Amino acid sequence: MTLATSLLIFLGTYTPAGGESRGIYAVRLDPATGMLSEPVLMAETPNPTFLAWHPDGRTLYALSESGTVNGKAGGALTAYRYDPAAGTLTKLNTEPTGDVGLAHVGVDATGRTAAVISYHGSYVASFPLRPDGSLGARTSLLPHTGQLGPNTKRQDKPHPHSVNFSPDNRFVYVCDLGLDRVFHYKLDPAAATLTPAGTAATVPGAGPRHSRFTKDGQFLYVIGELNGSIETFSVDAASGALTRVQVVATLPAEFTGENTCAEIRLSPDEHFVYGSNRGHDSVVVFARDAATGKLTFVERVPTGGKHPRNFNLSPDGRWLVCGNKDSDNVTVFARDASSGRLTRTAQTLKVPQAVCVLFAP
Repeated sequence: MTLATSLLIFLGTYTPAGGESRGIYAVRLDPATGMLSEPVLMAETPNPTFLAWHPDGRTLYALSESGTVNGKAGGALTAYRYDPAAGTLTKLNTEPTGDVGLAHVGVDATGRTAAVISYHGSYVASFPLRPDGSLGARTSLLPHTGQLGPNTKRQDKPHPHSVNFSPDNRFVYVCDLGLDRVFHYKLDPAAATLTPAGTAATVPGAGPRHSRFTKDGQFLYVIGELNGSIETFSVDAASGALTRVQVVATLPAEFTGENTCAEIRLSPDEHFVYGSNRGHDSVVVFARDAATGKLTFVERVPTGGKHPRNFNLSPDGRWLVCGNKDSDNVTVFARDASSGRLTRTAQTLKVPQAVCVLFAP
């Protein structure tokens, strides 16, 4: 493969003491064959478990799920400048986010606001982004409260798990695993602030984890970590309020083992929805009705590893790349555009504790 034709992928990882991973890695995908290059360490940093791009495609944001910041325990958000010619990441700055670590990060369409959540700290926070992509001091810190879900082991307190900006850039949606709710906040990108705007209930015990919008903003798909479900919601254009349309299972009816869902993605043409099962260790595929938003089961495919915490589709939709955390490997699947089906390739790459797969713009 050549640099000119290959697709660049950044990988976030866990960096446990005594482990092999040291931070953010990069690999290249050959779009003709699906082969991956050997991983290259791009930035040494503790537990960069989720990554997000600035709209300029040259600034990468990485959270720290745990560790210390300026000598104090807690999480942080770090901005890096990516130089495609040199193939390097250069740290711009780091901002602390609170007294505990983080779990997810997103950036708004204008490139002026970053939002993060803390799973253990039960809050959502926002930061202004300067013209050069660097981070300003935190502008919002909003705790989650409410009635807990029925799973007393996992739903012991509010557990916000992801942030998702609406396509019109007016709202930020936060899945809360502990409360079985999806919160939405009004976004002021100029001030980089969030204001509570409403909540929607998921199925009790679902434990909503991640969500994905259709490009027109009419539908939001939410994957339930705890009950193995994908819920389809319609979105009110004016208020941002959600109305449940459908619930489908990610697991086969006969499965009785332990499982937690993780990532959810839409194909670039939005004809298909994909979700990952950890325990069943599979990616489930659904066909999507554009008019109703409803999903129809297509297939489940083994991921070729254990604990598929994250996966992503190439921009052209031809390839699915899956990070299997507990087996320390990344696997590649060819995707059929017409059927949505996945075919495992021979490519398996060792990457320790891979938990975020992010294609470069």
